[in-house]
Amino acid sequence: MPIEIKELHIKINVDENASGTTTATSADKEGIMRAISESVEQIVTIEQRKKER
Repeated sequence: MPIEIKELHIKINVDENASGTTTATSADKEGIMRAISESVEQIVTIEQRKKER
């Protein structure tokens, strides 16, 4: 029996002024943005499939 997820809540706490942490380089930021973009595309694809049913 498949499980249906109706809501998903994601919380992220970001502290830009935290001491002892390293800053992300532009390459890291590009990788993060690419990962976010791919995730959003996958979510849109899933939602479109759900509407087709």
